[in-house]
Amino acid sequence: MTSAAPLYNDLAKGPDDGAAEWLTTRDGTRIRVGRWGMTATRGTVIVFPGRTEYVEKYVFFAVEMLKHGFACVSVDWRGQGLADRAAPDKTTGHVDDFDEFQHDVAAVMAHVRAAGLPEPYHILGHSMGGCIGLRALMDGLPVASAAFSAQMWGLVISPGVRQFAWAFSTVGVQLGLRYSVAPGQRPIESPGILAFEDNLLTDDREQFDYFQNQIKAHPELGLGNASLGWLNAALREMRDLARRPAPDVACATFLGAAEAIVEPRAIQTRMAGWAKGELTVLDGARHEVLLETKPARDISIQGAAKLFTQNS
Repeated sequence: MTSAAPLYNDLAKGPDDGAAEWLTTRDGTRIRVGRWGMTATRGTVIVFPGRTEYVEKYVFFAVEMLKHGFACVSVDWRGQGLADRAAPDKTTGHVDDFDEFQHDVAAVMAHVRAAGLPEPYHILGHSMGGCIGLRALMDGLPVASAAFSAQMWGLVISPGVRQFAWAFSTVGVQLGLRYSVAPGQRPIESPGILAFEDNLLTDDREQFDYFQNQIKAHPELGLGNASLGWLNAALREMRDLARRPAPDVACATFLGAAEAIVEPRAIQTRMAGWAKGELTVLDGARHEVLLETKPARDISIQGAAKLFTQNS
């Protein structure tokens, strides 16, 4: 069952036919989905956003996909954007288990079909969304291809700190501290608001301001630190995914050479064994390759569009 949801389409400079709806997942969680391009005919690209992200951040990508004939869908995962948030402190991002996100995936796919959006389907997974997307592909998600950018198949953590993170998060969850902020994160006064000079996301000030202005105008979209429970769930999910073979799906991955948030080696290792996969490393680019300076932005966006076109 769906109903109309807010969509800040004008602020994000979206296509005129943008619409958003509330979806209720099979475990009773309310999430938000946005869509554009109802008259598109080539197929539909479903965006799997990263941690802290929200529907409007990917309007720019919808605009680009429409140029290639694709409809586009994006989602507020549980725990972020305007979706239900489980932690008592709503600025803390939390899930008990990454399996919960697959409930969200199922609801989005059902919505895409019910809305009559064109097949074939494709996904774009960024950062945490790449982790969720890989699990969905391994579980048989019915898509023709998958593009990833800076996907979270590992986190940049030193070996000593990694052992501590495993032990501390596991014990903390067992002791009932799953909603506590995971260690090593800075206090945040305004969730989602960053200083350009300190950011690890992009070198492009205009692209940085694009999504920062959205959060400043609608602070309810912002999200702060991750919980101890989220950290433990993420570590378990990344470990489990690394043990499984790559899915039999055409795949393109785009990774910044200056990546400092997710673990490049985990991506390189996975892509080296992905028979239908290709990895492109972008010189000088940081985490947000789709919102980087123009050379990296063009390579990643047009590379994703090429993949989707070839598999439609």
